[in-house]
Amino acid sequence: MQRLRRPRSAIAAAACLGIVMATMVQGQWTDRWSGIDGVEELARGGARLAERFPRSCGEWEAMNDLETDPRGLEQAGAVGHVSRIYRHRGTGVPATVFVVCASPHDASGHTPDRCYPGSGFRAEETESRRSVTLDDGRTADVFTGTFAKAGQTLRLFWTYGGDGRWVAPPIARLGLAGRPLVYKLYVIVDATRLGAAEAKATGEQLLAVLLPRVDEATKNPG
Repeated sequence: MQRLRRPRSAIAAAACLGIVMATMVQGQWTDRWSGIDGVEELARGGARLAERFPRSCGEWEAMNDLETDPRGLEQAGAVGHVSRIYRHRGTGVPATVFVVCASPHDASGHTPDRCYPGSGFRAEETESRRSVTLDDGRTADVFTGTFAKAGQTLRLFWTYGGDGRWVAPPIARLGLAGRPLVYKLYVIVDATRLGAAEAKATGEQLLAVLLPRVDEATKNPG
């Protein structure tokens, strides 16, 4: 049986379409199409974060701000950040909150499984995805895991927000693509003395009251 030949023009068109689609996907992943408006919106989002991030939420009060390594901020592509210790008024338990404003491409690339081993920590409990009920009735999806070093165990939570939703996409670079900016937020609880269950509950309690306040503080007034 004689095989049908596909016209060369059709082959060329299909090849061009494939190139265009691949370029569009790569452009979304790398924020190539953000333009000057996207850059300006990213800068405004970073300013809102730095100026308006809440110092109290529910039973949690800020104690002090922490110094952050400029090289780490540069690697994270941060255009604004907050690094702060909060303490629960009733229990006295502290927790560290670290949040950056960055492009989706930059925010998706700097994850704990990459940076904590570089500081000597080992992943003790591999990351898992959880839903946390917020105090305004919404839910937020977060990643959580533990990292240990020299007798210290840290319980980490991290999530991505920026449009009133907090998400934990399996492939962050794809799940966050197309947004002008992302707020990537960490809650870190020292589980060495608290124990695993209490550390997890503490982090979720802080997230439940903190994330709605972050949404209110960072929303675009326009």
